[in-house]
Amino acid sequence: MKIDILTLFPDNMNAFLHESILGRAAKKGVVDIRCVQIRDFTENRQNQVDDYPYGGGWGCVMMAQPLADCVRSVVEQPKPPRTRVIYLSPQGETFTQDTARRLAADYDHLVLVCGHYEGVDERFLDACVDEEISLGDFVLTGGELAAMAVTDAVCRLVPGVLSDAACYTGESHWAGLLEYPQYTRPDVWEGREVPAVLRGGNQAEIDRWRRKQMLLRTAARRPDMMASFVPDESDAKLLAEIERDKTRLQLTGPVACRPGREEDVEQIMLTIRQAKNYLKKHRVDQWQGDYPDESLIRGDIQRGECYVMTYCDRVAGFFMLTDTPEPCYDALTDGKWRSAGPYCTLHRSAVGAEYRGSAMAEKLMAAVEALAREKGAAALRADTHRHNEPMKALLRRSGYVYRGNVLVDSEPGHDPARQAFEKLLK
Repeated sequence: MKIDILTLFPDNMNAFLHESILGRAAKKGVVDIRCVQIRDFTENRQNQVDDYPYGGGWGCVMMAQPLADCVRSVVEQPKPPRTRVIYLSPQGETFTQDTARRLAADYDHLVLVCGHYEGVDERFLDACVDEEISLGDFVLTGGELAAMAVTDAVCRLVPGVLSDAACYTGESHWAGLLEYPQYTRPDVWEGREVPAVLRGGNQAEIDRWRRKQMLLRTAARRPDMMASFVPDESDAKLLAEIERDKTRLQLTGPVACRPGREEDVEQIMLTIRQAKNYLKKHRVDQWQGDYPDESLIRGDIQRGECYVMTYCDRVAGFFMLTDTPEPCYDALTDGKWRSAGPYCTLHRSAVGAEYRGSAMAEKLMAAVEALAREKGAAALRADTHRHNEPMKALLRRSGYVYRGNVLVDSEPGHDPARQAFEKLLK
C-alpha cells in the first residue's frame, strides 16, 4: 500500500507516521507513506497557497493550482484504477471501519489531501478528487489529523503490518460489534479482580464470555449499531441469555466469605433443598437422597471445614473445603492427577436459588481458591456428576481441568460415578 499525504506540515506528519507499528511496516516495505509539501508547487516567490474568496467572507481559500499540481506529481497519468484521491473534509462521508476495509481492499495507492484555512477551491475538487471523507460531525483546523487517522486505520489492515489478521478481526466495528473488555496483570488491582473465566484457561469458555461481552457492550454503548446487527444462531442464544440475566439479582454490594456457624444451618439446608430440586428438574442423579443432611453440615461446621458466602449479611451460598486427602481419589481411572503435592478438596457447594446467574458462584470459587492457597495446597480437587453441566462449566471457567473418573460413596439406588477435576495452584 502506497499513501501520499499532501500537506502544509510534512515534517510533523512524518514524525507520527514513521514511528511504532507503521514505522516498522514502512521499514519492511509493506507500506510506503510519504508526506508531500504543497507549497513546493506554487507559482509565486512567496510560496502562496491561499487567496481571498470570491464573494467575500472570512479567511482565505486554498488555490486550485498548487493542489492540482501536487496531486499530479504523485499520481501516474492517466490515473490507474487502483489509485484513489481523497480530500479530508467535514462535508465528506463519515469514515468508518467499513470505509477502511474498502480502501485497503480496493486500492494500492491513496492520495490524501489536507485542506486548511476556509477550505479549497471547488474546481480542484471537481477536477482531481474522487471522494471526500470526514472523521465526524465536527470541524478541525486542517486535514492533517484526519489524514493520519485514515492512514493508520487503513494501513493496519494491510497484510504484514500486524502480526496476524486476528489482531483486527476481533476488534470493535469489524463485524458490527464493539470489542470485549481486556485485562492484564495483576489479578487484583485496587480491589478490582480480573474475571475468573479469563484466568481459568478454558478457551471455549473464554471465547463464549468474550462474545457475550461484545453483545452486552454494543447494546449498552451503541444501540444504533445493535439495531442493525444480525445475530447468527449462537449469538441469538447469547442474546436470550442476556435477557434472562436482566431478571436475575444484580450484585451491587460486597460479597464476603466466612466460616460457617450453627445459626447458618437453617439457611444452608434451604440452599441444599433448592439445589436438590434444581438437579431433579434437570435429571441429574446427584443429591437425590438424604445426602447431604443436617448432621453432615453440622459436622463440617464443627471441624471448621464449612464456609458461607454472605451478601448484605445474608447467607447466599456455602461450601465445604478440606485438606484431608480424599480416599476415593486414589482410585482415579481413565486419567491421572497432575499434582503430587498436598491438595484441598471442594465438597458440598451450592448457592441460593435467587443468586443463580448473579456471579455468586464465581465469587464462591474464588473464595475456595484463596482459602486453599492459605492452607498451602498445591492443587484443588473436586468431583461432580457427569450430567451436572452447570457445575462442570463453572469448574472449567474457574480453571479446573478434567482428570478422570472416580466412584463416591452414594446412597443405594443412586449413581456413584463422578467426573474428577483438578486445578494446580503452584
